Amino acid sequence: MTASSIAEVGATGSLAGRPVTLQPGYLDLQINGVDDIDFSVADGADWDRAGRRLLAAGVTAYLPTICSMPLDRYDAALIRVEDARRAARVDLPRILGVHLEGPFLGGAPGAHPKSMLRAMDVDWLRGLLERHPGLVRLVTVAPEADPDSDGIAMLVDHGVVVALGHTTCTYEQAVAAVTAGATLTTHLFNGMGSLHHREPGIIGAALDPRVDLTPTLIGDFVHVHPGVVGLVFAASNPILVSDAVATGVHYFDATVVADRGAAFLPNGTLTGAISLLDVAVQNVVSLGVATDLATAAASARPGAVLGLDFAPGTIAVDADLVVRAAWPEVDFGGQR
Repeated sequence: MTASSIAEVGATGSLAGRPVTLQPGYLDLQINGVDDIDFSVADGADWDRAGRRLLAAGVTAYLPTICSMPLDRYDAALIRVEDARRAARVDLPRILGVHLEGPFLGGAPGAHPKSMLRAMDVDWLRGLLERHPGLVRLVTVAPEADPDSDGIAMLVDHGVVVALGHTTCTYEQAVAAVTAGATLTTHLFNGMGSLHHREPGIIGAALDPRVDLTPTLIGDFVHVHPGVVGLVFAASNPILVSDAVATGVHYFDATVVADRGAAFLPNGTLTGAISLLDVAVQNVVSLGVATDLATAAASARPGAVLGLDFAPGTIAVDADLVVRAAWPEVDFGGQR
């Protein structure tokens, strides 16, 4: 991206013979890696290569997401992100900070090794924030790992957004966490207990309009069935995340592989996406959701969550913009 001014707004334009649209850049709150680049160990030129791949998908800002790992590895990972942010090129997506997905997770670990999960350690987490001021912008916590919400309250006091995820908490536990300051769920339906009409759990809380809890949602149509994606958009105002991960890399004692449109561990555990936010937005539009609403779910809404001075979803001075060719018709096997 290069700096320029908007002189005129019009409806015409073409790219490679196809109509084009000027639209806001996407902001990905949860992206663990891309191609063979794992953000927990990325260094040097890895960040530029990842940035070029993200920009090609319309992503102009993101939170590199670091999954659960031994506590003594976090400082080094955050230092690498700090170095990448300082050295970032102005023509590549902005690194807005870090999303820590764990290690204070609960009963639905997903691909997170159970040996890496632990109960909330407020002192350790506070120390991490203070050693890297302003870097950690989002933390995923399971309510059962922080039963008194002390960690959630501390994070909120430090200006960190708290998401609830990888949890089998009850509806009541979710509401208590929201009362303490949590505002998001991490990838609704994935890594959490199921919805039951007598035990609604975190999914019920996230879809309850009386509870101030915004769901984030993976829109690759692998993690969540298209029909359910459509239901979530009809019932709430979700935020789209990619949850993309690196593939062909070693994750603890297993190699992450791309298969069936997503990323899996050898034991069949679904570990993340391989597509980015451009695919998620296009998928949602294919369900009949208005383009501006689908775009806002990947731009304005995540920008508002981070409290940015401007929302990436706004076409205005200093906003992030991308030029998009008109989307082709896509066949999702009859699932719209």
